[in-house]
Amino acid sequence: MFGLDAGRYALPLAAVDRIVRAAHVTPLPLAPPVVLGAIDVEGHVLPVSNLRHKFRLPERTVDPADQFLIARTAQRTVVLVIDAAHGVLERPAADVIGAAHIAPTLGQIRGVIPLEDGLVLIHDLEVFLSPDEARALDGAMNQDNPHAD
Repeated sequence: MFGLDAGRYALPLAAVDRIVRAAHVTPLPLAPPVVLGAIDVEGHVLPVSNLRHKFRLPERTVDPADQFLIARTAQRTVVLVIDAAHGVLERPAADVIGAAHIAPTLGQIRGVIPLEDGLVLIHDLEVFLSPDEARALDGAMNQDNPHAD
């Protein structure tokens, strides 16, 4: 689980590689607006994505107190800017309310877990980028660094 403003979000644990402190992000001029830029993680140039843009939260610059969540999709490894990591939430699959039961157009939300103090939105990282955004990101990453992952 991780936080952005007052919201709580989650990814499946299998998709999460690790969480690191925020670092300087190098802008990628041709990247889609959801991509802030790229960072070098142990010799691999990885795109840094702006969840605030996707979730329509107020924009703000990356703060040194922020954290980066490094996660894997079927297509690539990505870095997500988060306000804070909240740990691992273990719940049986039966506790998850599928997004289709709430609204069929939630797109990037896989489901919701109700807790006593609010909801946790489970993010579907596989559909985070639209096909056009993915192509633009691939082009920006390849132009900026021909050795990018």
